[in-house]
Amino acid sequence: MINVPFIEYQTLAVVWRDPELAWNTSIYKYNEVVLPVDKVWTPEIHVTNGIMTTMNHGSRDLLVTSNGTVMHSVIINAEVNCEVNLFNYPFAADECPVAIQTWTHDGCGTELEFDELKMVDGTHGDWQTDSVALQKKRDDRNYIMVGLSIKFTNPFITLMLPSILIILADAVSFSLPLGGGERNSFKVTLVLSFTMFLIILNDQLPGDSQCSPIIRIHFCICLVLLVLSMLVSLVLTRVAKDGLNSGCCSKTPFPKKAGNKENKEDEEAKPDISVVQLNGPEEDRQMLRKVVKFLEAFDTKEQKMVKSFIAVSLVSYCTLFAFT
Repeated sequence: MINVPFIEYQTLAVVWRDPELAWNTSIYKYNEVVLPVDKVWTPEIHVTNGIMTTMNHGSRDLLVTSNGTVMHSVIINAEVNCEVNLFNYPFAADECPVAIQTWTHDGCGTELEFDELKMVDGTHGDWQTDSVALQKKRDDRNYIMVGLSIKFTNPFITLMLPSILIILADAVSFSLPLGGGERNSFKVTLVLSFTMFLIILNDQLPGDSQCSPIIRIHFCICLVLLVLSMLVSLVLTRVAKDGLNSGCCSKTPFPKKAGNKENKEDEEAKPDISVVQLNGPEEDRQMLRKVVKFLEAFDTKEQKMVKSFIAVSLVSYCTLFAFT
């Protein structure tokens, strides 16, 4: 029987009795003797559900008393395959069983008996140990139930806080003016930035096809809100520019504004010539045809000057014709 008086999460103090190491104190007056550990039999303790287990001696010596009791300390490092529920990531917490036993077969061999369990240095990386407890579920092994939880500070700052700030910036962007396209370009930039953020985190987030953490749903909702906000901004910009009767809901084509730059250029490119029907003699008609040919020969850049000149000529001619 191997007695474990205390466990400090990594270090085990083990005590067992070996009758062959006992001596008579009347012959040898010392009650305790220190012996080298490599000269005395020591129990082999391992973690049953561990992927890799290493046991090292806490010191090169051990203490032996006169009645054959041996006191020794060992250090066990083990990698345990434990299923942890990460659905609430980054606020996940679960318990992991660690099975410790020694060699035994059909009741013959060594057995462990735990007394006290202490927790020291329970923080490693992003995980922390909340609690440890001893449980005896089977006769051949002892279980240590280790309560684990994630330190949510780092995931919250690096994952959730940026997404919340992006949603806040998108909500405040409705104060930007509709004209000029500043609001739409800003919202498109936010959507593209958040998409790149998700692509980078795709391989870093935990979970698989069977169990996906709730933080993935959070990111999905944030992306949907950003896209909807961008679409609403685009629709409002179109309505503010063309009115409520524009777009696919209008049955008539879009009206051309008089102040449109393209329409002005088209009007300037076309010669301002009107057909005047005269009932006068043939000589007057020939004179009007010559004026029209004279106008067509001018370049487009000189049409404004020609228009004013022709207007004066036509007024004078019409006045003379009316007087005649």
